[in-house]
Amino acid sequence: MNAAVRAVTRMGIYVGAKVFLIYEGYEGLVEGGDNIKQANWLSVSNIIQLGGTVIGSARCKAFTTRAGRLRAARNLVEHGITNLCVIGGDGSLTGADIFRSEWAGLLDELVRDGQISEQVARENCRLNIVGLVGSIDNDFCGTDMTIGTDSALHRIMEVIDAITTTAQSHQRTFVLEVMGRHCGYLALVSGLASGADWLFIPESPPEDGWEDLMCERLGETRSRGSRLNIIIIAEGAIDRSGKPISSNYVKDLVVQRLGFDTRVTVLGHVQRGGTPSAFDRVLSSKMGMEAVMALLEATPDTPACVVSLSGNQSVRLPLMECVQVTKDVQKAMDEKRFEEAIQLRGRSFENNWNIYKLLAHQKPAQEKSPFSMAILNVGAPAAGMNAAVRSAVRIGICQGHTIYVVNCSEGLVREVGWHDVAGWLGRGGSMLGTKRTLPKTCMEKIVENVRKFNIQGLLVIGGFEAYEGVLQLVEARGQYEELCIVMCVIPATISNNVPGTDFSLGSDTAVNAAMESCDRIKQSASGTKRRVFIVETMGGYCGYLSTVTGIAVGADAAYVYEDPFTIHDLKANVEHLTDKMKTDIQRGLVLRNEKCHEHYTTEFLYNLYSSEGKGIFDCRINVLGHLQQVQGTGEAAARRVFANSGDTACVIGLQKKVVAFSPVTELKKVTDFEHRLPQEQWWLNLRLMLKMLANYQISLTEYISGQMEHVTRRTLSIEKGF
Repeated sequence: MNAAVRAVTRMGIYVGAKVFLIYEGYEGLVEGGDNIKQANWLSVSNIIQLGGTVIGSARCKAFTTRAGRLRAARNLVEHGITNLCVIGGDGSLTGADIFRSEWAGLLDELVRDGQISEQVARENCRLNIVGLVGSIDNDFCGTDMTIGTDSALHRIMEVIDAITTTAQSHQRTFVLEVMGRHCGYLALVSGLASGADWLFIPESPPEDGWEDLMCERLGETRSRGSRLNIIIIAEGAIDRSGKPISSNYVKDLVVQRLGFDTRVTVLGHVQRGGTPSAFDRVLSSKMGMEAVMALLEATPDTPACVVSLSGNQSVRLPLMECVQVTKDVQKAMDEKRFEEAIQLRGRSFENNWNIYKLLAHQKPAQEKSPFSMAILNVGAPAAGMNAAVRSAVRIGICQGHTIYVVNCSEGLVREVGWHDVAGWLGRGGSMLGTKRTLPKTCMEKIVENVRKFNIQGLLVIGGFEAYEGVLQLVEARGQYEELCIVMCVIPATISNNVPGTDFSLGSDTAVNAAMESCDRIKQSASGTKRRVFIVETMGGYCGYLSTVTGIAVGADAAYVYEDPFTIHDLKANVEHLTDKMKTDIQRGLVLRNEKCHEHYTTEFLYNLYSSEGKGIFDCRINVLGHLQQVQGTGEAAARRVFANSGDTACVIGLQKKVVAFSPVTELKKVTDFEHRLPQEQWWLNLRLMLKMLANYQISLTEYISGQMEHVTRRTLSIEKGF
């Protein structure tokens, strides 16, 4: 929420508006006085990394009454406030819409009571409302993700990782209760990410007799040598008759029937606290800036809107349509229409639920398939590689295929089964090993193994080398008939530089690792005045890691190869930091992508800033290095056919909110092989946001022109299952 407050404040000031912060939510709006304070640029400095909300939040019974809203209107008019940005859940946003609809009547009543003049009423005749959804449950329909959800998932996964080591040591079963009174999103995604043995969510209660089936499956897991069981339960879990299922009931069931040493862990409000994730910081910043643009463009006929996330873009949707669909989900659950409730949650929720059910427990294939597939990792290790291998192996086995994995370190090809990949989800690095070797150096050996093991499909998980390697295999099809098989690349690299996808496995984890390091650097400087840190990140020539980390930590500058800079830009940045040292925030943070410039090296920047800042600030260097390399699902199956058309060798990528297969031969046309980059990269639009929020001199016209893509999306309306 703090990142959103910061973005709204700075964007508002940037466009020339007076910005007020209202403390303690609607309670502060009703009480007025010192709860409503005008903000300046520095009012929101150094808050982006803080959990919670620095302006407070409170439930307010008075605002649910007309008398309370009348007092709130009086307080807004007193300060000349006619635009309101509300960050909260559906209740808060619904209250804001009611307030907006009553606005004219409230002003008339204030005039009649003599509290304001008719002139003041005319000057404040219209109240514009825009909403940002802050809810860790991700229970608001119309947006892919709500503010706070990703951070809550990070807290849950940290606990699961900690519990797993204890459970394995003592051969225990853990029942983990997470938040979600009416929505099972946190339980579902954490269950999918951790490979939980059993999962309870309110949208899909277990079938009658679930107790027997659950205990049977837990027993099977132990009989195969597993030393632990993880059961995840949403706090709102119910059975088919609507009766609550408690974590203690599940624990007692396991103890009585199986005799397993079982513990219950209730996470509670720990899920709401802590440092926000990089995703939440960037999401909130994008939404906050879009909210200000929505208020600027509002007309008397514009309905109250909510800023939502669709793919990787901010969009505006009618507020009350989203609220209505959200209520429809609860109505479906109350009426025990559970399948419909799952669908109303949206396609992403439904897909996650189906994937969990598919991967959690082995189901015998209906028939044995004659097809075989090999999986290997290529390039540098990236978080999520092991999860992708596990998913591909298990889905292939479900289809009855023969699955091989290639251990690149040892040069071995071996067949794997369902249980061979158990426990791989939380493992970093690459369990299969990985090398940067390209096929052209060992083509004969590859062809020999394809022939020997009768491989008919190839799944390659890795970075730019994986994409380039498959392209070489495709180009060798004319020489080797054995390579006329189906091939697929799952991009996995911290650099996020593979064409055909907006995001690669591992890039989000790398951003979080870099962000946490920068947070520590900023914290170490909290007791030191007038210090600037120059931080070098990885990424090769791709500046994704530096840019997104820069937004997440509130960096003063981030230098990348794709956004050319000159000595004049460096001079302007030094002057900006010199001015900043005259304020209360007397420290700076500058990020540099490792290959952003041939001559302006990290050492050069250090020397430049140190020399120009002499007597005003001093500098320190930090090179983050390989700590940035510290989940994903993939599906692949192949048919024994002669496959040499372009669309039989693809990169599978996430493009906005669509999973797309892009032929490598087509991607070759839009690839800069010298610098190992796609020729076009969506995230470059984020550069403008980074510079504006860091107080750079970027014109509003330039910002709007850089965001023209989503001007065309501002009339979107919500559909069921959005």
